[in-house]
Amino acid sequence: MFWKKNHNEEKPSLFDRLKQGLSKTRAGLTGRLDQLILNKKVINEDLLDELEEILYTSDLGVVAVQELIDLVRSGAARKELDDPARLKEELKGNIIKFLGSTELKNISPSPGQPLVIMVIGVNGVGKTTTIGKLACLFKDQGKKVMMVAADTFRAAAIEQLTIWGERAGVDVIKQSHGSDPSAVVFDAINAATARGMDIVLIDTAGRIHTKVNLMDELQKIHRVTGRSLPGAPHHVWLVLDATTGQNALSQADLFNKSIGITGIILTKLDGTAKGGIVVGISRQLRIPIVYIGIGEKMDDLRPFDAKEFVDAIFS
Repeated sequence: MFWKKNHNEEKPSLFDRLKQGLSKTRAGLTGRLDQLILNKKVINEDLLDELEEILYTSDLGVVAVQELIDLVRSGAARKELDDPARLKEELKGNIIKFLGSTELKNISPSPGQPLVIMVIGVNGVGKTTTIGKLACLFKDQGKKVMMVAADTFRAAAIEQLTIWGERAGVDVIKQSHGSDPSAVVFDAINAATARGMDIVLIDTAGRIHTKVNLMDELQKIHRVTGRSLPGAPHHVWLVLDATTGQNALSQADLFNKSIGITGIILTKLDGTAKGGIVVGISRQLRIPIVYIGIGEKMDDLRPFDAKEFVDAIFS
């Protein structure tokens, strides 16, 4: 699958960059865990209370934190986990299991039809930039990619996507500022099919007067996409700003209830100690994380690998 990590990459240098990108999260979570277990001899309720506070303030979310605490308490009660020094490894293993429990569905469109990915998210999360980077990544994999400027409410979004199209060397379907977004998408799907495109990335609005208006518009685009190409959009990916912590989880819940999300892209992980929100979103909403952003460079948007992510935080 094209969004899977390429295991032939030069892993040491990329992993070091991932560690660097997650340095604030690592300091906030594992640094405090080290202090917690220092010189501790037993796992008791006092230690569990402190552990719970660390996990909460690292933005792992209510559901994930309660499950992790219950697993530690259960292990301690059965004498399977009686050494605080093993606590980090226990947490690490369980978090990897949490993140690995949801995977993106492998959907293959009919022969000769493009895979359509609708990308949503509020303004300011880096949505349009993320779409541009995705286009570059897919183009480098030999895919024929088209981008669709369906955020017609922001002239800057159309201009930004056009620049990314020129940079990546991919087609951009657009109309004038203020055009009907659904009409842009309808034309784009027809054009993508006629041109033999492999992947279509649809940029959408992030703010239209009110949340209700925004969700109505996104639902309309979703319906029109399906009428243009049965089965499309094959994926709906939500872009979230990791620096917003629990607010990102609230956004994901809102969009998921209104549109239905198949995957999440978390940006700006390099600028926050709230990287634990990755765990919270994945565990609470059971939605897979497909990409993470750990910097401004093109290859700082990388396919999400649960084990690599947790290793980078706990290393």
